[in-house]
Amino acid sequence: MHVVRLDNEEDFDGWRDAARSLALAQVPPTEVSWQVGDSPQDLFGGTPTPAAPHSATPFSVPRPFLDLARSAICHSDPERFSLLYTLLLRLREEPRAMEDSPDPLVRRLERMAKEVRRDMHKMHAFVRFREVAAEGGSTRYVAWFEPDHHIVRSNSGFFVRRFANMAWSILTPQLSIHWDGETLTQSPGATRADAPDGDPVEETWKAYYASIFNPARVKVKAMAKEMPKKYWKNMPETALVNGLIAGAQAREARMVAASRGGIGDNALAAWEAVREEAKGCTRCHLYKCGTQTVFGEGPIDAKIMFVGEQPGDQEDLAGKPFVGPAGQLLDRALGDAGVDRSATYVTNAVKHFKFEPRGKRRIHQKPEAPEIAACRWWLEQERTIIRPPITVALGATAARSLFGKVVTISAMRGKAHSIHDGGEGWVTVHPSFLLRVRDNREEEYARFVEDLAMIGKRAKALA
Repeated sequence: MHVVRLDNEEDFDGWRDAARSLALAQVPPTEVSWQVGDSPQDLFGGTPTPAAPHSATPFSVPRPFLDLARSAICHSDPERFSLLYTLLLRLREEPRAMEDSPDPLVRRLERMAKEVRRDMHKMHAFVRFREVAAEGGSTRYVAWFEPDHHIVRSNSGFFVRRFANMAWSILTPQLSIHWDGETLTQSPGATRADAPDGDPVEETWKAYYASIFNPARVKVKAMAKEMPKKYWKNMPETALVNGLIAGAQAREARMVAASRGGIGDNALAAWEAVREEAKGCTRCHLYKCGTQTVFGEGPIDAKIMFVGEQPGDQEDLAGKPFVGPAGQLLDRALGDAGVDRSATYVTNAVKHFKFEPRGKRRIHQKPEAPEIAACRWWLEQERTIIRPPITVALGATAARSLFGKVVTISAMRGKAHSIHDGGEGWVTVHPSFLLRVRDNREEEYARFVEDLAMIGKRAKALA
């Protein structure tokens, strides 16, 4: 029996090195014991990992396997190391084994990887820091979280990037991590009693949360699925949820009555608060590129919201969306379509300008999936506050952000689609496409105007 001792529960590098040597030595999975840290020794002894034979032929594995292994190895299932090694051996003989998705082993590992990614997402979303006084009069922020899997180390980079200028600690039952602004350290697990219960900032946050809570869009089952109750005790706003849901009908009636008389003060205040918060956004690395965050603008009671890709050079400098050539073309097309531009709300899926410098020029670069995902939070805040009956995605990037998946314009164009939180979603081309097209420019412009006219008529019908 070969004994492999890994440094920690998610020691991917240690597992990979050992698995490579074992595979080259053709050691079967049943002859390997995977152990972590100071776990007990094998009762019957064991031999260390064998060195790869000189005569062994090196082999490679598909990139998707490495991606799968990096996630699945963080799972809490104690068999994960052996399962991954079993699939590795199979890939030596069958390089396309991972394409057999119904295979029980592949399906089990993919499910484990998915559960780990979901747990990491929940940690991103539901960690809540509380302010505490530290030595020397300084301030530290402490959070308590209970992950289902071994994700704390792997997730630490997200919090370092997101809260780089804060001194913070995240306490969990198995492991705690600490950031002092320069160095990330770790310590043994903690208990819930080691974390603070609240701080003065929470009252302000609760007031903001209550102001943007939209009873017309409450879907209790969907909310419980996306925000399981196990996390509620660590989140100050969840103390309000039951009361807000219980009073949803009365509050919805008040909102309808208020909307007849004009824009509610709460909605405007919430929008201004979100816009101000977005100015300091560091959710992805693009904040280092653009001059400033370019937030959306327009009436808070707009019936149509247009979502573009990202601000361009002129928008980045002006701090306003759609003021460059594409914005001017959009204004002209809306006029030709009979849609009042001043009555619409315009924004972008990504709020910072992504570009490649070429001399003195800044050349637009298309946002990538992680950047779109990071900025989707801001778009959701805008839609939650404004509640537009119709949201129009201008281009594929905006459509991906709006629908949460990759879609094609040709398949989605010209008809209404349901959006996960209510309202209708429409898809058409981005005005910049019309600026780039060489052939049939007039026909493409006419089709764009036709899309906008159809959307305008639909908005009037829904009013």
